Amino acid sequence: MYKYLLITLFLAQFSFCQVSVSTYKYGYNGMELIVKNNNETIIVSTFNSKNTIKDEIAQKVYDYFKNSQLNSGDTICILGNDAKVTGRCVVIRKEKLTSINFYYEKVEWNNGLIELYKKT
Repeated sequence: MYKYLLITLFLAQFSFCQVSVSTYKYGYNGMELIVKNNNETIIVSTFNSKNTIKDEIAQKVYDYFKNSQLNSGDTICILGNDAKVTGRCVVIRKEKLTSINFYYEKVEWNNGLIELYKKT
C-alpha cells in the first residue's frame, strides 16, 4: 500500500517539475570588471550576457580565474544567486595586461527556465 502511495507522490511531484528551454539572440556585451594590482591589470568582459546577472557572473569568472588554471578556450560553469551560467572563456595575455572574455552559451535560471544563446 505504502509503495503505491510513494510511487504516486513521486509521479505527481515529477509532473510539476517543468523545464522550459528557449533561445535568445541579443545579449549585453561589455567590460564588467577591471582589477589592478602591483604586477598586472585584469579585465573581465562578458558577451551575450543577461543584464540582470552580468556583474555577479563577471566577478565569479574573475574569482574562478584567480583560484584555478584557466586556459583560453575552456568551457566553465559559474553558479550565481539566480542562475547557473555555462560559457566559454578566451584569455589573452600581453605583458602586464590580462583580458578574460566570457561568452555566455547557456543560462539555467533557478525557476527552471533554460536560455540558450543563438547567433543571429
